[in-house]
Amino acid sequence: MLKDISAIDLARLQFAFTVSAHIIFPAFTIGLASFLTVLNGLWLWTRDEAYLKLFDYWKTIFAVVFGMGVVSGIVMSYQFGTNWSVFSDKAGPVIGPLLGYEVLSAFFLEAGFLGIMLFGREKAGEKLHMAATAIVMVGTLMSAFWILSANSWMQTPQGYSIGENGQFLAEDWWAIIFNPSFPYRLVHMVLAAYLTTAFVVGAVGAWHLLRSPDSRGAAIMFSMAMWMALIVTPIQIVAGDAHGLNTLEYQPAKIAAMEGHYESFPKGHAPLILFGLPDDAAGVTRYKLEIPLLGSLILTHSLDKPLRGLDDFPKDERPKSALIFWTFRIMVAIGFAMLGIGLWSAWARWRGRLYHARWLHRAAVLMGPAGFLAVLCGWITTEVGRQPYTVYGLLKTSDSVAPLQADAVGASLLAFIGVYFLVFGFGTFYVLRLMGKRPKDQIEIGDIGPARAAGITPVQALAPRNTTRNMETDHDH
Repeated sequence: MLKDISAIDLARLQFAFTVSAHIIFPAFTIGLASFLTVLNGLWLWTRDEAYLKLFDYWKTIFAVVFGMGVVSGIVMSYQFGTNWSVFSDKAGPVIGPLLGYEVLSAFFLEAGFLGIMLFGREKAGEKLHMAATAIVMVGTLMSAFWILSANSWMQTPQGYSIGENGQFLAEDWWAIIFNPSFPYRLVHMVLAAYLTTAFVVGAVGAWHLLRSPDSRGAAIMFSMAMWMALIVTPIQIVAGDAHGLNTLEYQPAKIAAMEGHYESFPKGHAPLILFGLPDDAAGVTRYKLEIPLLGSLILTHSLDKPLRGLDDFPKDERPKSALIFWTFRIMVAIGFAMLGIGLWSAWARWRGRLYHARWLHRAAVLMGPAGFLAVLCGWITTEVGRQPYTVYGLLKTSDSVAPLQADAVGASLLAFIGVYFLVFGFGTFYVLRLMGKRPKDQIEIGDIGPARAAGITPVQALAPRNTTRNMETDHDH
């Protein structure tokens, strides 16, 4: 099968596979590091042992996932030299320092303080341990900062000059780092990471509530995750809209491909195509289900602003609509499903049924991997939508690849697939087993017999000792 594919397509497929395998790990650890910081802070503030035990529960998972992320990231970096050496030569003076800053300022923070976070509470003291946990959190966010800055520059390049040998030379580092798409992409990605983690934590909490309704640790996890879903999802939708406006300004061909618009709308009044089958060869979206005018309102916030279609761009500069049309819609659909779960949880919380709404718990378990799928679909939309360029409008993908033999790239791709599924398959299985273990509660279930005899529910018996809230009407704990 692979022998009929060109070397450049195999190189692209290899990088797509390795980056897809990698991105799910930082998408989880960014949010999980912040969650661990919050749990540690709540433990120091309230001295409620439930938060400490939840911290210990999730820190083990964080360590495993962090390790898998490091390994998968190292593999990717080698491909810049083996498969994309021309890109590395031309864009290296700009991209190289940005990736170097990520290693020096972010990864060293994470790696340097990870040991203290995992093992140093007793030896380093609680204050230094809390500082180390917060520094690991900052390190994950700084990693996202530098990686997205580099990738955003490839999407919206500025602050450079081109040397005699065709290299991109840095002229204004401030303009390079804070390029036009970077703020939008950073906010969008960090919020996506938080939602990804929230729905994993929520799924684990819901799973254990379904099996053990008396588990207070599961109740706390589920409550915190649902607050995140309720608050952050609407912010993410607004951030996504702002990102779309920015993309329309700087990468209009990408928007046209995402929306399935092969024809331009010089007077506006563009419809929103909900579903259809984009046909790149024929230049038409077949079997369209569309809503009149709504496309212009969403994309331009106006009815009569011109909207460019793919017919306004040369054929060799158009991204492939057939793929990103659907990945974009899957991402949006997941976002609204997350919003639905958040609103459902708010209704259940208001009725005092958050920990007893079994259908909500089942839905939360099903939504556990949704954040990863949304991140992957968003990444595919971003990267495929940039084609046929590696540096948008300046350096084409066909001019970025190293001299390659298709057989060699195909063989290495098959090796990557085999090794990745073996190594990361076992790693994922181990993480799922860790998540399947019930978190230790402050009060064991066997100790709540007297409370049950007194008419107190198990969740009330497991509440913090210093609470003054009416537990008969508020089941947050």
